[in-house]
Amino acid sequence: MNSNQHRIIGIMGAMPEEVEEIIPMIQNLQKFEIGNRIFYSGTINHISVVVAFAKWGKVAASITASVMILHFKVNEIIFTGVAGGIADHLNIGDIVIGKNIYQHDMDARPLLQQFEIPLTGKLFFECDAEKINLYHNFISNSIINKISFDKEIIDYLESIKQPYPKLYIGDIASGDQFIHDYSVKKTLKEKIPTLLCVEMEGAAVAQVCHEYKIPFSLIRIISDNANNDSIIDFQKFVENIASKYSCMLIQALFL
Repeated sequence: MNSNQHRIIGIMGAMPEEVEEIIPMIQNLQKFEIGNRIFYSGTINHISVVVAFAKWGKVAASITASVMILHFKVNEIIFTGVAGGIADHLNIGDIVIGKNIYQHDMDARPLLQQFEIPLTGKLFFECDAEKINLYHNFISNSIINKISFDKEIIDYLESIKQPYPKLYIGDIASGDQFIHDYSVKKTLKEKIPTLLCVEMEGAAVAQVCHEYKIPFSLIRIISDNANNDSIIDFQKFVENIASKYSCMLIQALFL
């Protein structure tokens, strides 16, 4: 990351707990309140950053991203946080780096194709390919291959009988809906066969970054399997280890 010292990187978290754990990593910390949001600026390992809790949902996350771009002049955004697993091979604790990002609740048929974003001609937004490879290498080398997960993370995953986490690159879908029903999950799998996981903000931020022509990266941690047990699994994951994951990932990308 040292070659990117001239950049200003926006870091957005899906959960307030995750952002709170990143803030202590920032040097030369400054705090700003804009649009009922708190933004923290400074440096991590001499790289300029702006950190904020996105707030839940596509609209809220879009507002946060826009402020980062227009007020703080960030020229790259990284979004991290939890997601519900859709693909059968995913386990709780796995990490997914986004490739193509869909808005699964966008449906203007018969005027447009399902998922097509009006006035863009696009069914999905692509994450920056160079950043995908770069961050995949950072996370693989710093965490996965070195088997250097935080011990509390591994202990928790073992307690719920989940295997050692794996890292994937693949498609992610966003919508203003917490997926916790197997029938909904099944429908999403049928409509987007390449889909790995679902969440509530990434595709909206991807659209903002697309329109402002800056790189966007989406890194999600599987907290549940988007089924009838999702609410329990999600709450336990957030309470126990979500914040530790966010710190571990940012350290891997910046240190």
